[in-house]
Amino acid sequence: MSRSALLLKTIKIAVSTALFAAIISGCSDQNNKNYAGVSPSPSAQSSAPAVHGPAHGGTLTYGLASSPSGLDPNLVPGAVDYRVMRNIYDSLVVQMPDNSFKPWLATEYSVSDDGRVYTFKLRKDVTFHDGTPFNAQAVKYNFDRIVNPATKSKFAVTLLGPYESSQVIDDYTVQVNLKSPYSAFLSSLSQAFLGIVSPAAAEKYGDQLQKNPVGTGPFKFVSWVEKVEVVLERNPDYNWGPAIADNKGQNHLDKLVFKIITEEATRVGGLQSGQVLAVDSVPPQNVAALKADSKFKVLQADSAGVPYTLMLNQEHAPWNELNARKAVQLGIDVDAIVNTLYLGVYKRAWSTLVPSALGYEAGLENKVKPDSAKAGQLLDELGWKPGPDGIRVKDGKRLTIYYVLDAVNREKRHDIATIIQQQLKKLGIEVNIELSTTVSTLTGQGVNDLAGVSNVSGDPDVLRSVFHSNVIPTPEKFGHNHAHVKDPQLNQWLEDGLKENDPGKRAEIYKKVQNYLIDNAVGFPIYIFPYVVGTSKSVEGLKFDPLGYPLFYDVSIAK
Repeated sequence: MSRSALLLKTIKIAVSTALFAAIISGCSDQNNKNYAGVSPSPSAQSSAPAVHGPAHGGTLTYGLASSPSGLDPNLVPGAVDYRVMRNIYDSLVVQMPDNSFKPWLATEYSVSDDGRVYTFKLRKDVTFHDGTPFNAQAVKYNFDRIVNPATKSKFAVTLLGPYESSQVIDDYTVQVNLKSPYSAFLSSLSQAFLGIVSPAAAEKYGDQLQKNPVGTGPFKFVSWVEKVEVVLERNPDYNWGPAIADNKGQNHLDKLVFKIITEEATRVGGLQSGQVLAVDSVPPQNVAALKADSKFKVLQADSAGVPYTLMLNQEHAPWNELNARKAVQLGIDVDAIVNTLYLGVYKRAWSTLVPSALGYEAGLENKVKPDSAKAGQLLDELGWKPGPDGIRVKDGKRLTIYYVLDAVNREKRHDIATIIQQQLKKLGIEVNIELSTTVSTLTGQGVNDLAGVSNVSGDPDVLRSVFHSNVIPTPEKFGHNHAHVKDPQLNQWLEDGLKENDPGKRAEIYKKVQNYLIDNAVGFPIYIFPYVVGTSKSVEGLKFDPLGYPLFYDVSIAK
């Protein structure tokens, strides 16, 4: 396809560290410990306190800005999928607001001295929605299924990192063996993408499990009408809520219905008219009005991980040249984009990690500023001279960027593309934008010059899933490294950060990575996505997890 035509000795202790890496690794005296369940701490982020005790019953209708692509956590990688799946699937551990970890489907766990063996004691009172038992064999089945190439896992397989094998010690004890130390393992295990699916259902439905999800979560799957709604109902047997929730038993709600409402005005209008009780991705232009209206609440939490970042494909000339990439970096006025589109609701990103991440490099703030004169000079020096229509030309070839992005205007990303098109045109760079429903196909074929990615994670190891050379997309393999960067030094840092046990040393490694990515114009960070939810005042108890996703365990609807 042409470019023009066209991401064991253990000591029982309470888990209390405030560094999300410290539990998995910690300092040298924190290894080989056993982590048992303790009483929960309240969530750091919640809605306004409920005036009444939680009401029971009712249906929460929740407007989603886009439609899930599937509900098999082992397979699909999308943020909107996560929002639905978190209610269907539970995890072995839960990440707390202070970024510590506590048991969930596990009752306790231990880590070997070398950081390569994790042993989990499991709850004995849990059943899947299909009535089959949750046990050690189910955990082993899930992990083995994820790494099986036939599953074609797009993201969960990266979260498992250096997984080697699982061993069933007894019905409710499982040992997970890693090929090498993996500092992000507990963070990964806490995510819905490593939520535990029913082995019986996986065998029954195969790759259609994504349309017939079966987990152990507080809600059971009822139905899914494509691009219309996903309906979940209360799991009447649920009695193992995570420590992050106040409610440990059945949900207060009878049903949770996700309505797919892609149009911003329609979504907000549905909330204001009472057709839905809550909506996600409230547009910045509507935030102030909802906050000023006593009939509604606005809740907000910044997502964790990699902010929305653009990358130039270094396998295409001239973007294989550092100064060509730097010219684009200097030609993009990020402040103008963020201020114009997001009206102070979204924060501008300076680095390829969000500020809440371990090892965030604050020194990158204000380091790169737009400079059209310098950008033009760099292009002149590379031999790209303005043509008759202002677009630069070299050896008879126009200087163009083929920019591909999803057809759904998620978080105004189409508008970002349009503004960048206008900004770079002033430099003499022609930007051709393609909106596609099959972006992963285009990036897999490598036809794109520019593409963007954001990735949610509670650990800085998320950078490995975006910038390591082994995640360059191909026609056979999904990947987020749209820059096609293949630097052995960058790979080594990313691998070192994965294995390092000391949080301080890990932080220094990831600072090197972030500086490299900006200094070499590998990634152009744009914005940090805040998960902005608008609700009726009758909706109580909605919280966010440390990744910025909404939690419905404690939600009730006031009578």
